[in-house]
Amino acid sequence: MTHALGIDIGGRGIKGARVDISSGELLSERIRIPTPEGAHPPDVFEVVHTIVEQLGHTGSEPIGVCFPAVVTHGKTRSASNVSQDWIDFPADEELSRALGHRIRMVNDADAAGWAEARLGAAHDIPGLVILTTLGTGIGSALLMDGTLIPNSELGILEVDGERSERRAANSARERENLSFEEWATRLTRFYRHLEDLFSPDLFIIGGGISAQHAGFFSLVEARTPLVPATFLNNAGIIGSALLASDTAV
Repeated sequence: MTHALGIDIGGRGIKGARVDISSGELLSERIRIPTPEGAHPPDVFEVVHTIVEQLGHTGSEPIGVCFPAVVTHGKTRSASNVSQDWIDFPADEELSRALGHRIRMVNDADAAGWAEARLGAAHDIPGLVILTTLGTGIGSALLMDGTLIPNSELGILEVDGERSERRAANSARERENLSFEEWATRLTRFYRHLEDLFSPDLFIIGGGISAQHAGFFSLVEARTPLVPATFLNNAGIIGSALLASDTAV
């Protein structure tokens, strides 16, 4: 199979597309539908089903889904910016049943990290690469010599007595109407903390705001190089498709 469907479930929107697994190219229009209020599982499943139908799923294509939660053994173990009903929820099993097709669900930042490791900015980069997604929260993926270490959740680390994502996510910038200069001060504190803990070789920044990286990267005073995700805000879609395809082999 040379292509697969990738679905990215977020706190604000649910996105999906058909992906060429050899290049990461989107082979279809990217469909985006707002996340239903409350983001309860049945309502989210209905939107995912709509996207899969609109993409014209062939029935044989692998389907990968990423989600803003710790995901282990097919279950979502946490719930960030979504309903608490997702905690310890058998997501693989229930969404597979709702779609009538086996799916694989993974953490959203891990999916983005895998896309970048396989085909993007982390490809063939030795040592430790940390990808962070700056969006509603802060997601993270740890890549050691190209191997994904899942469910790192570095956005919940406390900096200055508060969760990092509460102060430094893109949603905080929007909520508090921060300039890029003001936001970069908070990002500097976050990335310096990660440097002290992990001594990474590279930071990759993803999420929707990564398309505007020229406006704030130079303002972040990190010791480690920062680069934008090659696939920007599509990295979750692409990584989900890649991981589902790997599982299907």
